[in-house]
Formats: sequence, structure tokens, C-alpha cells
Amino acid sequence: MPQLSRRSFFKNSLSTIGAATASAGGLAQMATGKPFLSYTSLKSLGPLRQADALGLRLPAGVSSKLICESEARIQYADGERSNYRWHIFPDGGATFPTPDGGWIYTSNCEVNFVGGVGAVRFNRKGQVVDAYPILRNTSRNCAGGPTPWGTWLSCEEVKKGYVFECDIYGEKKAVRRDALGRFKHEAVAIDPDKQQAYLTEDETDGRLYRFTTNFVDDDGVFDFDDGILEVAIVGSDNIVSWAKIDDPAPGLFGKETRFQVPESTIFNGGEGIWFHEGLIYFTTKGDNRVWKLDTNSQLLEIVYDVTTSPKPILSGVDNVVVSTDGHILVAEDGGDMQIVVMGPYGDIYPLVQIVDQDHSEITGPAINQYGDKIYFSSQRGGKARLGLTYELSGSFVNA
Repeated sequence: MPQLSRRSFFKNSLSTIGAATASAGGLAQMATGKPFLSYTSLKSLGPLRQADALGLRLPAGVSSKLICESEARIQYADGERSNYRWHIFPDGGATFPTPDGGWIYTSNCEVNFVGGVGAVRFNRKGQVVDAYPILRNTSRNCAGGPTPWGTWLSCEEVKKGYVFECDIYGEKKAVRRDALGRFKHEAVAIDPDKQQAYLTEDETDGRLYRFTTNFVDDDGVFDFDDGILEVAIVGSDNIVSWAKIDDPAPGLFGKETRFQVPESTIFNGGEGIWFHEGLIYFTTKGDNRVWKLDTNSQLLEIVYDVTTSPKPILSGVDNVVVSTDGHILVAEDGGDMQIVVMGPYGDIYPLVQIVDQDHSEITGPAINQYGDKIYFSSQRGGKARLGLTYELSGSFVNA
């Protein structure tokens, strides 16, 4: 695959500055419509300083707070503690605005058989007011993606795993979405314009999938039980075509989803995925690449490759999100334990680095609708190495 030129990357980034899009991938969009990290605001953050008391290296003007420690009860603003113990091995996550001006952060639990999803609710002041589970007793819930209609899609990263659609308030039972396929799921991104969902597969010989719904209601909600699942085939001209999968959810003796179309293209370890302004961005950890698919032309290009980048500071690519002005944020699984931002002109900047936790990985980056809080986890952080979930505060948006 040809690498995306700096000029092409700059042009694509400028064309999306200030545009607000529907939520997809691991980072919920902002209700304000303001860009999360404009090029100037990103530049103004400056270099990372020495580690703070939590072991985070941050730019000047950004502060950190520990929100949740795995296996501990979360403290509320009124001094009470939750009945829900924060899950171990926190992974993919997203934020969702609430009617009272607050927000909810959802976080997967990547554990076999007793996995699921936890949620923390914040009020308008950013104070924790509730914590609870929204999915229980599933396996290795890795990443997923928010939907534009305000639900969380949680993916099982196991052989013949499922996708579950979760109510972020925990009031309704999560629904298993068989039509999205049975395979080692990683993440999901929703394209509301073309009424499609894109899915990655975390296998060394994984595939890229696309689900097209046959029905969308008046509120834009997809019918995930009625549609077609397809798998990508990349031609010699780097144009993607899509082949239908006849049996998306095979039974015990059925042919695995990813083997049903032998000519489908292999991607080495599919990870995070994100939809932004007609483009799908996704990462593959096996070759440390960030990809871009144009959903109109179906042209597939490489945005970043660690072996050819002039500034290869990003490795162990994992969760990916894109700001409303076109910056690509990638969390590292290993590497230097950073969230790295790829900006216009091909510039690459670290946004945060966790020190002395090389045994862990950064997971679940997300931002609230006001653009002043960022959430993420160190999946195996803490003395017990069960997980820590952080909040960053700062002025990340140009007023």
C-alpha cells in the first residue's frame, strides 16, 4: 500500500477543521461542535514535562486525576462510595453527554467469562455521581465504539466472539448483535451517512468488515438484526471491494466468519477504528500502521508506518480516535506508553506519557462533550497491576 503523502494528509486535515460529526470509534463527539485539538491549540500544549504524582508526563496547563482503581469502590462527590467495584483490566471506552449537562464514561473489561462494561457518571461540574455495570459475564471485552444514537457497542476479543449493544444508563439489558459477525472482534465505527458499520478483527490474519443495515428509524438508529455483513478485498490499485458473508454468525461446526471468503485481504492485527467526515481510520498492531479508507472512492492508503515515518515515535498502535478538526490520536500498547497525536504536515506529538508502567498499555481514550476532560486507562496499572483509569483536565479547544 502506498504511504499517504504529507501534502495529502495536510489537505485532508484542513478540509475537516471545525466540522462536527457523529460519534464513532472510541471517542464521543462534542456537543459544542468545537474542534478538540486544532492545530494551533495542539502546538500551544508544548512538550511533555517531568512526571507528576500519578506518574503522568503532561504538557504545561494540563492536570491529572485518578478516577478509578480496579477492584475499588469509586468515591462520589458527596463522599459516598459506589456499590460497584471498578472492573479489572479496563480497555476501550467512550463518553456520552447526558441531558443534565453531565456525561458518562463507559469502559470495557477485558477478562474471560466475567468481562463486560462499567460506567461512571459525572455531573455538569465534572464530579462523579454514579458508577455501575452495563454489561456482565461476557469474554474479553476489548474495544468497540459509540453509536450516534447514544449506545455503546462492546466487542468480545475471542474466537467467534460477539458484539453487544449496551444502554449507557444500565437500565436496559444489553442486546447481542449476531449480524455483526462472530470473530475475534476489536472495534466498531459507525458511518451514519451511508448507514454502515466498520469492524476490525484482532488476528495476525484478521480481516476488515462492513455491515450495511437495511433499516434506519426516524432517530437514525440502525437495525442491527437486518442487514448484510461483508469483508474487504483490496485490489492491486488499492481500491477496496466488498464480498458478502453468507453466514455471519456460524454455529459450533460452521465455517468461521473470516474464512468464508478466501480471497479477502489479510490485515495484521486490526485494532482501533474511527469514522470521520467520509473517512475510516484504523490501526494494525502487527505492522504498526495507521490506515485511511475513503468511503466514497474506496481508496485505501497508509497514513503512518513505523518503518518509513521520518519521526517514528509511535509504536504498539492500538485504540485510535480522530478529533473534529482531523487530528489522529493513537494510544500505544507498549511502545513508550503514550497517546500520540498525528497532525497536519505529518507532524507527530505526544499528548501524555505514563512512566514506570512498561508492563501495561494505554486504553480507552475519550473526551467529554465540552472538550475539557480526557479519560483513559492504564490497563494493568497500579500496585496490583489490575488497572487505573485517569482524567486529564485542560484547555484542549481554541475558544
